Amino acid sequence: MNGLYRRLVLSTALALLALAGQAQEIPGYPAIEAFDAREVAMLPPYCKYTIYFRDKVPGGADPDSRARWLGTLGPTFEHLHHYCFGLMKTNRAVLLSRDSQTTQFYLRESLREYDYVLDRARPDFVLLPEVLSKKGENLIRLKREPLAILEFERAASLRPDYWPPFAHMGDYYASIGDRAKAREVLQRGLQGSPDAQALKRRINELDDAEAKGSTRKK
Repeated sequence: MNGLYRRLVLSTALALLALAGQAQEIPGYPAIEAFDAREVAMLPPYCKYTIYFRDKVPGGADPDSRARWLGTLGPTFEHLHHYCFGLMKTNRAVLLSRDSQTTQFYLRESLREYDYVLDRARPDFVLLPEVLSKKGENLIRLKREPLAILEFERAASLRPDYWPPFAHMGDYYASIGDRAKAREVLQRGLQGSPDAQALKRRINELDDAEAKGSTRKK
């Protein structure tokens, strides 16, 4: 019995490893560490000057460009390659994956990359609200909404004039039918970013939905 149990455990472990390997494959694309030009092109311009990227991506070794980005983004730039990997993994999950298993794999992997940066970022890191928002987006995709809202709220508190986290929270509350909360969040975002068309559009959509609901009741 013990021998049978060990064989069962071993076969299960091997099957899980095989599945994990399959989850990483994107047809027509090499391993993510190959820095495929198509994927790199979708990243922010500073990515190619970060660690690992600058050794593989053409032009990434330019010292003047690297110094300029380091001066612009501060010391956390030294950890920013993980954010770039997180973006690549997100793009693989959202744009390139052909099955749910691979999508879930890359979404979870992206969270690990984002957390690496968040754990090391200075409180005044200019991209901190953006990283938090990107993490929140993927938590939503993974159906971990309460954790996503925490990340969005943290991003919003750090930079009230950065509209994306307000938009994502508005989308979430609208999706669960809480239009009042969605409106409250969107209006809060407009206080910090009064010209954000994305927030105005969402409020207009709420107005339209409520108007249609009132018409049906009549």
